[in-house]
Amino acid sequence: MNSKFFDLKKEKQDRMINAALKVFAIQGYRHGSTDDIVREAAVSKGLLFHYFGSKVGVYQFIYDYSVRYMTLELRSTVDSKESDLFMVIRQVERARMHAMRGYPYMQQFLNRSMSEDCYEALLAVEEKKNVLEEAGAAINAQIDYTALPAGIDGEKLRRMLDFTIKGLMAERFQDASFQPEMLYEEICDYLDMARKIVYR
Repeated sequence: MNSKFFDLKKEKQDRMINAALKVFAIQGYRHGSTDDIVREAAVSKGLLFHYFGSKVGVYQFIYDYSVRYMTLELRSTVDSKESDLFMVIRQVERARMHAMRGYPYMQQFLNRSMSEDCYEALLAVEEKKNVLEEAGAAINAQIDYTALPAGIDGEKLRRMLDFTIKGLMAERFQDASFQPEMLYEEICDYLDMARKIVYR
């Protein structure tokens, strides 16, 4: 990756980043093409290759950028002293909402990258793969599952809520009028409903 990319105007940087995030989030690495990225970003293919060298170079850059950006959002939004399951999840989702304001497809891209099966893409992100996982593990370690009512399996409850949130996100992304704030509010509604059921 050519570091002069960061000398470009922020608007142009973000256009290229968002185009790559969208293409790889929707199509995956194997089917996502640089033609689609340049069309979406409204830049020349020569410019894209000047800064990133190749398709795998673009993928590696946006993965690294997404991991750094999302990790920073999580660290600045999630209170390290919070131990309530529902509050921790709410704070994590607020961090994601903040990220998606500027980069709407970032979380979808990160979700898709976890199930990526193309060797070239896997190799490109191998070094950074554990960074986000470690940040997530540290956040999960804060949760005090013993505070939940007897008979509630905290790990299963957390996984159920994660599946619900991912499903909502996937559903909302099919809607052309997607708004991160509206998704966050909907997620909070589900969290509040789940909390009422658990503590009834």
